[in-house]
This record gives sequence, C-alpha cells and structure tokens, in this order.
Amino acid sequence: MKAVQFLKKHFIKITSILLALLFIYAAASKMLDFENFQVQLAQSPLLSAYAGVISYTTLIVEFAVAILLLLPQWNRWGLLASIGLMSAFTLYIYLILNFSDFVPCSCGGILEKLGWTEHLIFNIAFLVLAVIALYVLAKGKGAAILREFGLAGAIIVLSCVAVIGLFQSSEHIIKKENNFTRRFLQHPVMQDEKLDLGVNSYYFAGMANGSIYLGNLTAPLLITKVDTGLLKLSQTKIALDNTDHPFRNVLLQVKFPNYYLYDGTVPIIFRGKLGDSTAHTLSYRDVFFNQLVVLDSMKFALRTQRGSDNQYTMALLDLNRKPKVELKDDILEKQIDGVFDVDGQMISDLEKDKIIYTYFYRNQYLVMDNDMNILHRLNTIDTTTIAQISVTKLSDGKTKMNAPPYSVNKSAALNDNLIFNRSNLKGKHEPAGSWRNSSIIDVYRADGQQYIGSFYIRNRNNKGMSSMISDGHHLYVLIDNELQRYKIRNGAFENDTQRNKLLSGQLVNNGEPKRELAENPVTE
Repeated sequence: MKAVQFLKKHFIKITSILLALLFIYAAASKMLDFENFQVQLAQSPLLSAYAGVISYTTLIVEFAVAILLLLPQWNRWGLLASIGLMSAFTLYIYLILNFSDFVPCSCGGILEKLGWTEHLIFNIAFLVLAVIALYVLAKGKGAAILREFGLAGAIIVLSCVAVIGLFQSSEHIIKKENNFTRRFLQHPVMQDEKLDLGVNSYYFAGMANGSIYLGNLTAPLLITKVDTGLLKLSQTKIALDNTDHPFRNVLLQVKFPNYYLYDGTVPIIFRGKLGDSTAHTLSYRDVFFNQLVVLDSMKFALRTQRGSDNQYTMALLDLNRKPKVELKDDILEKQIDGVFDVDGQMISDLEKDKIIYTYFYRNQYLVMDNDMNILHRLNTIDTTTIAQISVTKLSDGKTKMNAPPYSVNKSAALNDNLIFNRSNLKGKHEPAGSWRNSSIIDVYRADGQQYIGSFYIRNRNNKGMSSMISDGHHLYVLIDNELQRYKIRNGAFENDTQRNKLLSGQLVNNGEPKRELAENPVTE
C-alpha cells in the first residue's frame, strides 16, 4: 500500500528520471562508438542521406531532453519533448519492420540485444509513460488538460510527419523509377500447388530424381525431401564423421547421387550418399570460401578472398589435382572496392555444365563453363553498369557500406539456358502497388544477350520470395513458410524467332520440337 502511495506521489519524478536515464544512456552509447553509430545511420533505408547531420543532432537532442527532464522548472517541456522523440523513434521502427526491404543494425549498448519488434514494444511503453506523466502533471497544476494534450498531439504529428518525410525521400532516392521498360508475358506461370513447411528457415539445396531437397538455416544437419508434386515430405538427420570444428554457417547442397555439407569459415566440405545419414569429410583446410557450387563429386566452384588484399575472387577446387586450388582472378571485375562492388550470387544448372554469377549491384551476369572459363558477360535490362555503392574503412580495418546500396538483382535460378532473375528495381510505367506486393522475375537466355520477358510472383503475408528453383516444367519458390509450385506454360519463354520456327515446323528432332537456339553473338 505504501509503495502504491509512493508511486502516486512521485510518479512524475520517477518517470522523468527513467526517461532521462534512457536518453543519457542511449546518447552515451552512441557517443562512445560514434564511428559505428554513423555507419549504422548511413545504412538505414530512412536516414542514409542525412546520416552526418542526424548523428550529431540526435546526441545533442537526447542530452538536452534529459537535462529538461531533470530540471523541475523545465519538466513539462522535457515530457513534451520526450513524447515527440519517442513518437519519432517508434514510427521509425514501425516503418523499418513493415516497409523496408532490409532491416539495418540496431542501436548500441544493452538495447542492441533487443530485436526490432521488442524495441518497438519498449518504445511504446516509454511513450505511454510520458503521456501519463504529462497528464498527471497537468492535473496536479490545474492546467487545461485538453490544451496540454492538444500540444502533445501536435508534437506527435510533427514528429511523425518528419519521419515519414525522411522515409519518402529515401524511397525516392533508393527506389527511383528506372529508364527501362519491361515486357510482361501473358500468364507464363500459374500456381498449381503449395505446401506449408511450418517455418520460414528453409532454402533450396537442389533437385534430383523427381524430388526437391531443402536445407534449413536453423537445423543445418537436416535434409528435407519433398516430391515435386508437393505431396510427400520426409526428413533425414545427418551425422558428421567429425564435429570437432568451430562451425559458423553450415549449408547443404545436393547433386545426384550425393549431398554435401560445407562451412567455408572452417573450411570444410562433407559428402554423403543420398539415402545415407552419415557424411564424411571430403576436404579440410584446402581453401577458405564464402560461396560454393558443386560441379561434380570432387570438383567445386568457389568464391573466396585473396589474402593479399581481402578482395573477392573466384577459385576452382579440384580434389583430384595438384595443386587443388586454382584462383580465377580474371572473372570478377573490380569497380570500387573489390568486395561489395563484386558481390553477387553463384548458381549452377541442375544437369548442364554451366555456372552463372549474377552481380547484386550492377546490371551484369556471367556465364561460365564447368572449368570456370568465361563464356559470356551479359547484361540485364537495367542501366546500372557501375555499382552505386559507398563504402568506408573503419579504424579497425573493417570495410562497411556507409549508405544503403542501390541493389539491382536479388537472386536467380538457372535451368538449361533460361535464367530466372529476381530484380530489385521498378521499370518505367510499372504500377507501384504491384511492385511493392510482388517479386519481379525477369527471364534471360544464358547462351547470349537476350531478355525474354517478365512476370510477377505475389507476396505472401507481406513477405516476398526468398529463393527459387526450376526443373524446366515448373518453377518452385519459397515464400515465408510456404513452398509453392508454378507450372510453366508451354512455349512461354521461347523468343519470337524460335516460336515462329516451332509453328512452321522448322525445328524438329525425332518428331519433337527442339528447345535449343543457335548461339547469339557474345556481348562483352
């Protein structure tokens, strides 16, 4: 009872002290690691263009509001300022969670341990406390409560308008309409099956003999097998012959008749037979890597970092040859820093001896053979030939992006000579609603410079697809916790020349129309 009376009597003072401590702690944490704080601000999708000014302004405002809260004669203005700050912070987190393509790092200190959703709840709680304290203060002084709440409401509106203005400005900068026009195909794919996997941590590990194999980021030693009809699901727990390693990122890849588990930070590659639950060490300490594609049972395409300058380069690991590792320094073409500017995704065809590397931040994809010889350097329809990124080197020697990257491509799938590329950019005259609520897939040829067309894959639960794979007849995509199958319409991705030949019967082989095209000129 005494505690309740004490709380009622000193509620305003307790709330003011809590808010002041929060702002002092937050400002001090930022100031003690100011360099990293500026980098995190610059990576924010809302504040990147204003990181320099905001980094200093935030510190000054948080310290100033804390002082106002601790001075009795200025306590009212401190509470009003707290309401404005917490409203802005709360709306910022809401926009990050619901409207941003990526979630940047959290703030420093103890609050860094909170996830963004927990941080949102934390901010709302302190906002409510500040509003209640303002009400109690106004009531105690006999002030006009409606006037006080009207002033607080105006401050909340101004704070939210400022944050929304920053968001809209950043959206225009990062996601501006581009000077290219897509050709949307007429219903090239149609969803016909789906399977609820229960969790959203799956990724495609490969396909073999009418089955899809999935890896799981949260259960890396689990192989999930799903038939292509999405009717049967089975799982196998893999036992490694040696677990005495500092694993950090174990991934799975399937290439018939084997599966492979690997972690390039160790570095190690395990191999096991499909149907066998034991995987044996195949390669250990041959080369560190951050991407791997299985070419055959003893041969792998890798992306690694050179020890001399820490820049990304490609490499071929052949366990039947000495030396086992051959660097391919001429594949990735440095534009800015040799790391972020050449970042991308490496994939291979399920059956053909072909490797594709798609750059994330420029309009180019590379086509290689099984020995990692460049066959083509081809372009997507976007016009971003130079990666639009900005990087900075920190005092500890690490390199970080100091602004959100202008991302061109997100991910890709390859089947035979068709590349399904998930683009991150909106073209001319495309409806913003469709672009926001869907993943845009652009289809290209891998044997020459040719864009075939585009189509949408609709989001699920406001989440876009995470990955895709194709067997030529169907496109399989992972969206949230669902595996979806899309039937590819016959002839949907044939170009006009080939389609005319098919219709006229010029391309016939044993009674069946050919699917191959004569190779187009190489575009360098």
